[in-house]
Amino acid sequence: MKSGQVTIKDIAKELNISCSTVSRALKDFPGISPTTRKSVVELAKKYNYRPNAIALSLRNQKTNVIGVVIPETVHFFFSTVISGIEDAAMKEGYNVMICQSNEKYEREADSIDALMGARVDGLLVSISRETADLAHLKKVVDEGTPMVFFDRLVEGMNASSVIVDDYQGAYDAVEHLIKQGCKHIVHLSGPDNLIIARKRKEGYLSALEDYQIPFTEEYIVECRNGSEIEAEKAMSDLLKSSIKIDGVFANNDLAGLGAISAVKKAGKSIPKDIAIVGFSNWQFSSLINPGLSSISQPGYEMGCEAAKLILEEINAKEKGKSQIKILDTELIVRDSSKRLH
Repeated sequence: MKSGQVTIKDIAKELNISCSTVSRALKDFPGISPTTRKSVVELAKKYNYRPNAIALSLRNQKTNVIGVVIPETVHFFFSTVISGIEDAAMKEGYNVMICQSNEKYEREADSIDALMGARVDGLLVSISRETADLAHLKKVVDEGTPMVFFDRLVEGMNASSVIVDDYQGAYDAVEHLIKQGCKHIVHLSGPDNLIIARKRKEGYLSALEDYQIPFTEEYIVECRNGSEIEAEKAMSDLLKSSIKIDGVFANNDLAGLGAISAVKKAGKSIPKDIAIVGFSNWQFSSLINPGLSSISQPGYEMGCEAAKLILEEINAKEKGKSQIKILDTELIVRDSSKRLH
């Protein structure tokens, strides 16, 4: 027999017993003699026998696997979410299968098809920046597979979600800039098809309104890809224009990093001339000079909550009402915005 390819039938044949006896011995069922059980277990270990997961899933109608689709594995925030998902899932005897979309709609749709083909018991999804067509997601819901969205809320879907309070986080960031003396605050925004980007923009606008600071459309510049290069170019163009700028609220930390680069290249001082706040609190935020103030998101907690929700739905006898769990954010103040002491 070849190691790693052994079946119950092979073990039964070598020991000259029935397949059902081998199966019961491996599952420690009563009625099997200690000698037989010992012989079966030792032979299974010798040949590295593993149960056929596909056969078991067909028999039990469950794989005990949760599929996860994330935009990027390199993103510090999403890596902490994955840690939370895995810890919560494994405590309940579930494994996790992870795919990344690389912020591409087509890759997201293909990943979901692949996970559904692998017969996962449920899906945890954070949609890509490109995703506007929801047909592939609605298909999952229509087929009755439990699905929970995390980080990026999706409207018009009968599915639960775990998100952070993007509106309040953005409001806190802009309020902080205002309290540091900023009156001409630029917002490097995310794409409008993402609800989180719209919520952060709303928080930005509300803070300006509450503090009676005038606003014009030219102060909002969309950085669709959220990259450092894209944000640096957008900020450089703004600095070359005639508009006054003394503060920047970036939709994410990479955009904040791009803003810092542009301001430095323009010969301006941070935060004296222009104060900057990002969103997500990536690891690099505390390592660069100046350190980037940012809105911290509870990624690990989000992952745990998302896993708990999907497990509740997988194990529920009937489909319940979808729910939204909203987690709090926290403003982390560093040298990029700390003017007043």
